[in-house]
Amino acid sequence: MNGAESLVRTLVDSGVEVCFTNPGTSEMHFVAALDRVDGMRCVLGLFEGVVTGAADGYGRMAGKPASTLLHLGPGLGNGLANLHNAKKANTPIVNIVGQHATYHIQYDAPLNSDIVGIARPVSGWVKQSPSSRTVALDGALSVAAAMEPPGQIATLILPADTAWEDCDGPVAPVEPLKHGIPSKDAVVAAAKALKEAKRGMLMVSGAGLQERGLRAAGRIAAATGAELVTETFYSRMRRGAGLVDIAKLPYFAEDVVETMKGVDVLVTAGAKPPVAFFAYPGKPSWLTPDDCRIQQLAAVEQDVTVGLEALADELDAPAEPVGVQAAGRPELPTGDLSAGSAGNTVAALLPENAIVSDESATSGLASYILMAGAEPFDHLQLTGGSIGQGIPLATGAAVACPDRKVVCLHGDGGAMYTVQALWTQARENLDVVNVIFANRSYAILNIELMRVGAENPGPKALSMLDLSNPDLDWVHLAQGMGVEASRSVTAEEFNDQFADAVKSKGPRLIEVVI
Repeated sequence: MNGAESLVRTLVDSGVEVCFTNPGTSEMHFVAALDRVDGMRCVLGLFEGVVTGAADGYGRMAGKPASTLLHLGPGLGNGLANLHNAKKANTPIVNIVGQHATYHIQYDAPLNSDIVGIARPVSGWVKQSPSSRTVALDGALSVAAAMEPPGQIATLILPADTAWEDCDGPVAPVEPLKHGIPSKDAVVAAAKALKEAKRGMLMVSGAGLQERGLRAAGRIAAATGAELVTETFYSRMRRGAGLVDIAKLPYFAEDVVETMKGVDVLVTAGAKPPVAFFAYPGKPSWLTPDDCRIQQLAAVEQDVTVGLEALADELDAPAEPVGVQAAGRPELPTGDLSAGSAGNTVAALLPENAIVSDESATSGLASYILMAGAEPFDHLQLTGGSIGQGIPLATGAAVACPDRKVVCLHGDGGAMYTVQALWTQARENLDVVNVIFANRSYAILNIELMRVGAENPGPKALSMLDLSNPDLDWVHLAQGMGVEASRSVTAEEFNDQFADAVKSKGPRLIEVVI
């Protein structure tokens, strides 16, 4: 058995069942080993940003890591944007990155690069295997590292000779660290702070946004009157009728400041106090009021759900939470098609227990608000701000949850970054409905152009934010990659097309012209 086969067997034994890949020459022994080992599904992406984004979507929904297989430093570099997003989401991922044979590195061949240096900014754990006889143990350690709370990216660099040379075989899985439990002192301090607050706020993120955590947060609000909020861009939240509805903080810094005005106590549970996405002339970067007391209940690496339940018990909170979302869907719209009417349609027809991958940006406000009363679903967001995540994220989520409908809501500008993910959806016959809001613009940047104080933009500046001339043809783009596609220009057309798509199986794309 060679090192590559020992690594694949160890990954499978450690619970890694999927490898998203775009391999090259240095990874061929790993690729060949995939045929000799049962239990590893291989999913090809035509760009490394698709591979890493899909691994993020898989990890968020499966609660365990997928593997990537990437070609040397440039391949890893191509995937960095979505690894950045995955890092911000605390998603467990195991990156396997090929490297030149150990004896070949000294010759500085054209593809030679500092892979450790490229990997380090997005990885919580990085190692280069020195020998074929250490590869299996390194693989087991990488899985354990990826699962280290709250989840992180582990990058294992695999020199070609360590993959092809003989080894001793696979090794047993390594037990990962467990979530820490918030201390009794932290629970007591948070309870005291909220009881004393004039205007208290509880900010929840991470696993606290699943059903148990939401219920506990609602009980805490019932006991203290605390307002419930979450981060502007969380990684995953269970939403819908019958669940406690937690408001997310606004995007713009001045709106967050207004939202938090008068808050004298902020208790955090798996979240960090809010800061502005960018610096703006004359606007603050730190958005919590200066006189607000910040009390941490649970750090991001601790068990947030246990902390929230302990706080509810410490407060002797009522058994029933407040803030439970009532059931209710909007009527199907008619007439002109807009981002608002399209959001109406999505909310009216969203299947029960769907997964929504949301990178709709400026077009998504209506759908986000109106979906709240639908049957429960999981909502995934762009956590790190690096656009081009939504379609790959949906792709990985569909691999993780083949029995659930995935709906991807995406702006046209960001979707072009990783449009190749549509090909992977077709190849794997994934059950994803991709809704592309085609406003022919980087609309958020038109807003930001004014907000940063860039005065009197002219035609050159404005043309850099415009996606027309020529218009993108999403129907032909999708069809060219094997995905059935259609275009909506009226509300009635989108109603019919979206209704048909959610009832059908397999990948679909609908271009919503707004």
